[in-house]
Amino acid sequence: MPNPIVGYAGEELAPRAFGQKSEHFIFGEQEIPLGGKLKKSREIFAWEKSEAQADAAAQRQRILNAVRMLYYEALGLQQLVEVRGQLAKLASDAVDVTGELFNTGAADRPDTLGIQVEARRARLDLIMAENGRDQVWQQIAAVVGDPFLKPAPLAGDLEQGLPALEQEQVLATLLRESPEVKHAQAGIEKARASLTRAKAEPSPNLFLRGGMGYSTEPLETTDPRLLGRKTGPEAFAEVGLRIPLFNRNQGGIAQAAAELDIAEREARRVELMLRARTASAFRTYQNALSVATEYQKQIVPRAQQAYELYLTSFKQMAAAYPQVLISQRTFFQVRAEYIRALVDVWQNATSLQGFMLTGALDAPGEMSTGASETGSTLN
Repeated sequence: MPNPIVGYAGEELAPRAFGQKSEHFIFGEQEIPLGGKLKKSREIFAWEKSEAQADAAAQRQRILNAVRMLYYEALGLQQLVEVRGQLAKLASDAVDVTGELFNTGAADRPDTLGIQVEARRARLDLIMAENGRDQVWQQIAAVVGDPFLKPAPLAGDLEQGLPALEQEQVLATLLRESPEVKHAQAGIEKARASLTRAKAEPSPNLFLRGGMGYSTEPLETTDPRLLGRKTGPEAFAEVGLRIPLFNRNQGGIAQAAAELDIAEREARRVELMLRARTASAFRTYQNALSVATEYQKQIVPRAQQAYELYLTSFKQMAAAYPQVLISQRTFFQVRAEYIRALVDVWQNATSLQGFMLTGALDAPGEMSTGASETGSTLN
């Protein structure tokens, strides 16, 4: 309800006869909206609340997606550090072996230099992997709001239980539960409520005004007993309605109708945008899953087998040591690429299951659906 007005009113305040002419009143004034305006206004704000709740749900989902993606990134880097560490150790051992072979004449000077170069490269790769792991942990600390969070071993296995998603099911869930869709739907209902409110605006409001006061004017009466007395206490009351004769809120109704049309078109745009975005994101997920599956079933086992065969042949003096090193480097590089592919699968699945909302540290309400929180540090 509109707030009431309480005040003072004075009439006939003639300075030359203030005590014989003046009238003084204390009054109250209240406007009462009719036509269900208050209820219709509450409906508008209720849908604004729904929009805010959709924004809050989107922000929460963006943070969850960011933490989950960074978890998989950190888990992948944790495994990559292990792989790079193993390769660096093997390369360091290879330097010692090649030195012994050189001393016995079984290896040439170029072989020794080549092995030393490989060992230093492996060491640099390990340092970069460790730096990448530390960087991701700093990003996790920023997203979860704990700047003192330190790197720690993570539980989990990227190879186990790779997510198998169906595009139609993902799209149906997205169009039904996405905060973006809910925000757009709440926008339609708010616009519809605003149109209903605009149509109710011409309904006149009831105007009430009344008060009590004291009049110093002589009492007008035919009773001789009261002649010469002052009027004294008196009251007044007013009731009114504003007639919608000229202004029937035509402009407001037209504006509300146009806003409803815009809201409906916006909801349609959001749906089409989500369909297009889902098609692109699902293709990326399928590509990552195909790459990971191929590495898991074909590339990694074959690279490992080639490395083991060369190593066995070398021990039997049937293969040169550089061949062992090449196969060793290929095997560990393949493993690193396999880890990258696994991380891509999990991150893309997380994005699809999380309505493709990213940007955890963006301002609330700014729906971000671009790249992940940070560029990948898995190389």
